Amino acid sequence: MLDDMNVLTQKDSEHTLDSSVLQPEQLGMGVEITHPPRQARPVHNIVFVGMGGSALAPEFVQAWLGDEIRRPIEAVKTYTLPGYVDENTLVFFASCSGNTEEVLEALESARATGAQCAIIAGGGALAEQADKLGLSHVVLPPIKIQPRMLTFVQVRAIVALLDSFGVLKGEKPLAEMAAAQAWLAKEAEGWKKETPTEDNQAKQIALLAVGKNPEFMAGFLFRSLAYKWKISWNENAKNTAFWNYYPEFNHNEFIGWSSHPVDKPFAIFDLTSTLEHPRIQQRFAISNRLLSGKRPAPHTIALQGSSVLQQLCWGHLLADFASIYTGILNGVDPGPVPLVTRLKEELAHKG
Repeated sequence: MLDDMNVLTQKDSEHTLDSSVLQPEQLGMGVEITHPPRQARPVHNIVFVGMGGSALAPEFVQAWLGDEIRRPIEAVKTYTLPGYVDENTLVFFASCSGNTEEVLEALESARATGAQCAIIAGGGALAEQADKLGLSHVVLPPIKIQPRMLTFVQVRAIVALLDSFGVLKGEKPLAEMAAAQAWLAKEAEGWKKETPTEDNQAKQIALLAVGKNPEFMAGFLFRSLAYKWKISWNENAKNTAFWNYYPEFNHNEFIGWSSHPVDKPFAIFDLTSTLEHPRIQQRFAISNRLLSGKRPAPHTIALQGSSVLQQLCWGHLLADFASIYTGILNGVDPGPVPLVTRLKEELAHKG
């Protein structure tokens, strides 16, 4: 089925496979900041507010540049801000639609605290508020794909805004992203729909996962990737999925696998990296040996690339390809998320 071009075209109404091939282009896209800060105050901590696909970019940035940012970072995925937010907090508000209600409500709260605000939006009410209030913001380019596939350009926007607020010297990270574009595009050639299953890692992963509930495991450094794979499976494959990371896994879930449920309709995928802490690499091997016969044998996905950035990009893009193929095997359209649309409509009606 996955090598039948007619099936792939018919099942994929939003052409998500074609969009995925083009995702590496985002690594070199320019971003323009409207209303850059004139006199940025000292930034003591950073908060990112975003939901769904808009929450992936800050997770990516924290994994890649957290050590260079050298400030506490917290991701907020709800309506309210942490109590410590004040005039020395930099708060990012991200929404690809520009109309995410949780983000808009949190923006109101941030304004009341005097926090410094940075906006990333595809338009909508959030972009309007940013322009009206003179807040520093980036309007995302009009790429008609699902927000979960806009991570790379949102990362560029975050880095540029961090630079403008004096938190990070963004020239080098942005150049590193642009330099990775050609390499990632070449990697994506091996996952596109025209590449047959025997040579296509993404299609092979889909065949291993179909009919099961996958769990994606990573080490601490790449825990955001395990979360990304979980999200991609939920939205592209319309499939429940789970994620965890080492060493935390060994302190709770590790024991859970030793007993129930007796029937385990799961597929385990280990996202491994030579860049992880050596003890974490050992934990993968020892845990898998001790759980042999108690859970399905894990399938190893060795992250490719010579840097944290390259491995993050490689893992993000492979997650989209593999989950889209799984969606097609599941008999669903990978692109649309109609339940989300219906939920928003009903919330608007009750609002």
